[in-house]
Amino acid sequence: MIMKRLIFSMVLLAGFSLPAIAQEDTRESLHFGLKAGFNYSNVYDEQEEDFEADGKGGFAGGAFLSIPVGRFLGVQPEILYSQKGFRADGTVLGTPYTFTRTLNYVDIPLQVMLKPVPGFTILLGPQYSFLVSSRDVLTVDDDSAVDEDFYDNDNIRRNTFCLVGGFDFTFASHFVLAPRFGIDLMYNNGDGSQSDIRYKNNWLQLTLGYQF
Repeated sequence: MIMKRLIFSMVLLAGFSLPAIAQEDTRESLHFGLKAGFNYSNVYDEQEEDFEADGKGGFAGGAFLSIPVGRFLGVQPEILYSQKGFRADGTVLGTPYTFTRTLNYVDIPLQVMLKPVPGFTILLGPQYSFLVSSRDVLTVDDDSAVDEDFYDNDNIRRNTFCLVGGFDFTFASHFVLAPRFGIDLMYNNGDGSQSDIRYKNNWLQLTLGYQF
């Protein structure tokens, strides 16, 4: 429900932002930029009894390069540090628990750019994500246990392909508001022998950038 509301909010943001977009036409210019903001992420297709995931927030930021291919098309590679994960409540032997997982990724999206008007860009493309580390916090009866891992286990999938898309709104020629959505195309459990919860990440992202 929260994810649906955030998607609806992004659509409204797009509608209200279009009249305010700067009219200077820089669609045929090469741009390098930096951006930072946040993710709101969750997981789906969990296969655990008494497990229900909720979304959680995290940092997102990095660099992008906008490469024009004519006035209306282009390619935009990015490299981002991106925090994803989820929060879950469940029971073990009748005892309630809360579990929070933070996943730290390096994301490399390669997006095709459609530039119908100056200052507004539609983006869609594949993304390669590398899982750097994770932090799990398990709380049972007000007692917490923390587990932090830098992965070297092949049973955990560290290399994931995703699909990402969204919009870029350019203001005053240099500032870029960039809402995105993303979804994993592969499960996290590697070769299937890992006993951890099976899931795919999905997330909404909002960043503010500056392009040169």
